[in-house]
Amino acid sequence: MVQVREVGTFEASKLEASVGRKIRIGSRSFIVLEPSTRDLHETLGRAAQSLTPKDIASVLYEADIRPAGRVIEAGTGSGAVTMAAARAVGPSGRVYAYDLREDFLAVARANVARAGLSERVEFRVGDVREPIGEKDVDAFLMDIPDPWAAVPGAWDALRPCGALASFSPNMEQVKETVAAIRKKPFVDVRTIEIIEREMEVREVGVRPSFAALGHTGYLTFARKVLDTF
Repeated sequence: MVQVREVGTFEASKLEASVGRKIRIGSRSFIVLEPSTRDLHETLGRAAQSLTPKDIASVLYEADIRPAGRVIEAGTGSGAVTMAAARAVGPSGRVYAYDLREDFLAVARANVARAGLSERVEFRVGDVREPIGEKDVDAFLMDIPDPWAAVPGAWDALRPCGALASFSPNMEQVKETVAAIRKKPFVDVRTIEIIEREMEVREVGVRPSFAALGHTGYLTFARKVLDTF
């Protein structure tokens, strides 16, 4: 059974048999859609603040997260990035999700399970600023207060050409992180900020929405190498 707010309950099998179609429940009509990554993000159980979709999309692209990949995530929080990465690596990939707090991991586990992705994720209570067991991973993602402290361990865990990605809310964090990255054999070091503005498309014309999604944080990327110039 599924509970729908202000409508009541109905058999979940009705949804599975009606994807893409309109169904009627009581006096209300609904279009049934499979949950997208964005849908899952918007309905997360919350423990910690999550990255926004614009930042998550950039992380997946810039860190080259793809099927069969192995990804370490440092600072799991509510599991928004965990779910997106798990979808990207596919059934043969693996996401190793680290957080210092078991209560955050409990929320993330529940969100990942609700998305049907539990078999792709291994949760760890641990500190990525200390040595970790995983090696030769394809990407190392960080959303922690002091990412610079985890850079040496990230280099050790990554395979050659593997990607480092770090999210930081302020520039001082970025400065410290980039300084730490430059002390190790990394290349293609860059920091970006994503600004998103939706367009309102109407018959009478198109104009930018007044509610632009501005600063949320800075994204720093780098790739591990074995030699530098």
